[in-house]
Amino acid sequence: MSDTSPPAVLAVDAGNSKTDVAVVGADGSVLGAARGGGFQPPVVGVRAAIDTLAVAVAAAAADAGLPASGVAGHMSACLANADLPVEEEQLAAAIQERGWSATTDVRNDTFAILRAGLPSGDAPRGVAVVCGAGINCVGMRPDGRTARFPAIGQISGDWGGGSGLALAALWHAARAEDGRGGPTELARTLPAHFGLATMYELIEALHLGRIEGARRHELTPVLFATAAAGDAVAVSLVDRLAEEVVVMAAVALGRLDLLDEPAPVLLGGGVLAARHPRLDARIAELLAERAPKAVIDVVKAPPVLGAGLLGLDHVGAPAAAHARLAAHYAR
Repeated sequence: MSDTSPPAVLAVDAGNSKTDVAVVGADGSVLGAARGGGFQPPVVGVRAAIDTLAVAVAAAAADAGLPASGVAGHMSACLANADLPVEEEQLAAAIQERGWSATTDVRNDTFAILRAGLPSGDAPRGVAVVCGAGINCVGMRPDGRTARFPAIGQISGDWGGGSGLALAALWHAARAEDGRGGPTELARTLPAHFGLATMYELIEALHLGRIEGARRHELTPVLFATAAAGDAVAVSLVDRLAEEVVVMAAVALGRLDLLDEPAPVLLGGGVLAARHPRLDARIAELLAERAPKAVIDVVKAPPVLGAGLLGLDHVGAPAAAHARLAAHYAR
């Protein structure tokens, strides 16, 4: 670097399973990057979660040839499990104590998906729906207004996400096998995924820990495959997910007064990025009814790009810097 000032932005996208960190110069160049473990304050506690984050930050700083303190002028951290504004504030204060940057901004990681899909240097405008392990939606306007949902599970009115889909599939399959519900091929395809013959065997294996509970997410692709083969129950679950995606997007668009003008609706997360034909078609059909001017796109760029762009927004970087950062992650 030509002077002694630190890089402009320390960008962090921290999910449940992995963390990506990038050190970004004022011109949008990526000076260093690293990947670390997942960010799970509800499981390990805030201090331990930030300790895990510290490992990735130190590695990115080393990659940029910098010390692990005072890495950048501003830190833009998009974090899983920062679901409420009060949690964002608490995490920002705890992270600021580590001395990685002069200022720190923490947002839910869904904001990274939204910003990554809007790489223009202009202020962000649009809505993103993310469906990975859970489901969430956020929206932004250039005037600074945002729309969001608590997105902390059933108690906040959520339905869907990979975990929710797997549980719903198990529920229907169990009832189909024992007679409490109607027939569905899920009663065969779900246990078959684990080499088992019946739902009873699968229920027993999950209950007794012979199959780790975390592996339930493997059943979500099985659900989609069963739906693609024409099973009515599996199709109904896919269609319900489409309805949830669309209602979240439409409500967020309405809160931001974007229903009556063309606005992007960006889809991200493992379930939506997988581009399941039935799900894609149903989302497009329903969104055309609820928000006919919305423009659907799927975010392919890594979320750490979104964190970096939010950081460049914060420091007032020029459009050329935004474009340079976006081009780096398009390679």
